[in-house]
Amino acid sequence: MDTSSPYPASVSNLRAAGPKRTSSALPGLAVQRANLEELRREWRRLYCSEPPRISRDLLIRGIGYRRQEIRHGALSKSTRRKLKTLAKMFQTTGRVAPDSGLSLKPGARLIREWHGRTHTVTVTEEGFEYAGASYSSLTTIAKEITGAHWSGPRFFGLKAAKGTRPDHGDDNA
Repeated sequence: MDTSSPYPASVSNLRAAGPKRTSSALPGLAVQRANLEELRREWRRLYCSEPPRISRDLLIRGIGYRRQEIRHGALSKSTRRKLKTLAKMFQTTGRVAPDSGLSLKPGARLIREWHGRTHTVTVTEEGFEYAGASYSSLTTIAKEITGAHWSGPRFFGLKAAKGTRPDHGDDNA
């Protein structure tokens, strides 16, 4: 098993065809009463791989998640991308920053003028593209442009500075 990822390999390599249909499937509520060997057998049936060495409670949750995924569909590309970004952030820094609430779709362009020069960033499936190079964060691009540490979303006007309110054009208020 690859230990570089916090997730079992079976979670990231799900088969689109779904589980094998066998008569040994555990009914919904039976999972809660199942012993460890029955849970491992159900995991193998659903994920088509060996179960990770995790607690009984986590096996039950993984089985429940996979059943829900089979019934209702997998995560969207954008959600998977956000989770990968958060996992990478956790692996490199040991913490996860709160969600900024930004939802930029691939193909969107961010334009910022800085010291008389216009800078254009394109949102991609994997992150961002600027000046022919790929980046995983806007903050890295903002530093590349300015030479100083900036909040990327703030630099590109996606977020107001702390303590300020966005201008809504109400001069009479």
